[in-house]
Amino acid sequence: MVTFRFRFLVLIATLTLAYLLFPWILYFGDYVRQTNPWSGQKYTELAFTASGDELACLHGRPLPSEENKKPPSEEPKPIPNIVHFVFGLKNPLVKSRAGNFDFLWYLAVRSAIVSIKPEKVYLHYTFLPGPEATKADADNKDVTMHDPLANPWIKRLSKDIELVHHKPAPAPTSGAQDSPARYAHLSDTLRLDLLQSQGGIYLDMDSFALRSFEEIRNPPAGHDIVLGHEGGNRWGLCNAVMAARPNSTFINRWIKSYENVDLSKEWNYHSVLLPKEMATQHPAEVCTLAPDAFFWPTWTWRHIDWMHESLSPKDAEYWAAQIKKHDGSLFENQRAYHAWSQMAFDRYLKKLTPEVIRTKDTRFNLLMRRFLEDDL
Repeated sequence: MVTFRFRFLVLIATLTLAYLLFPWILYFGDYVRQTNPWSGQKYTELAFTASGDELACLHGRPLPSEENKKPPSEEPKPIPNIVHFVFGLKNPLVKSRAGNFDFLWYLAVRSAIVSIKPEKVYLHYTFLPGPEATKADADNKDVTMHDPLANPWIKRLSKDIELVHHKPAPAPTSGAQDSPARYAHLSDTLRLDLLQSQGGIYLDMDSFALRSFEEIRNPPAGHDIVLGHEGGNRWGLCNAVMAARPNSTFINRWIKSYENVDLSKEWNYHSVLLPKEMATQHPAEVCTLAPDAFFWPTWTWRHIDWMHESLSPKDAEYWAAQIKKHDGSLFENQRAYHAWSQMAFDRYLKKLTPEVIRTKDTRFNLLMRRFLEDDL
């Protein structure tokens, strides 16, 4: 009897300990997976130097590689100074991990308003239920009609943005999976459709504009879309930050690539790898930027830590001076920072509040402070 009781208590203690340690076990496993010598992240972190063409695209100048090209008979129009965000394609009352529009997304929109000073900021959405929405509303087709201004962060932004509602996407066909990759694809195609029809600047909800896009909005004739390289090895061109004239040949080609694609698979290929392949095949249609324009530091474990680690007073003073020197960014050529929420949300981003941004010195927080309104 004693032996059975002892074994039972040991079992209970083991299960309790495993439950308590499980998040740390996952964290450690993720750390080892990403930082081991065979993970490949060292290639993403490779040092780089911006090319002459990349710098020309950044500053709206003719490309050195095209110096012998006949100038256009008419100067092209600038990329429209409007900004597009896309949010809430998934119903958070059904997909709990979809999340609601909260402080971090408010901060991203604020960064665009302050840094880019656009003529218009459009927040395209399908689901923006207010806090009064409940699980009982999940099957209610009118859930999208909840007043978005009931969300306090939307209300704060309301005077500077225009809300644009989009109907929910059709349910997947029989046998198809309603996967996260499917919604990523839906977001990818929507952003391309918006740029193709209206032009402007597209920013992911975890992308923060740090400086003006004025020069970026004036790429050479024919180069009607501006994309930034991802990774020091320039392994892809990421669609999390884009600027384009309407009716871009490159975007039209990109949109056609989504025809007959299984939207539950291959998300990363169409959003990062394919545009790199297309740019290699059709360089006269696109202006590409070095990684530090939009996507540096990268998504790797070490780079995420670097952005969010606590700084000593001396280091905080140094980086604050660098941000001032570069008009709001960490580096000379940086215009935006993609915060890689898929990698950084659980570790850092979800813990951010106005108070944390103001009082804790990290590189990310130093960048964000000027976007906070005084009454927060």
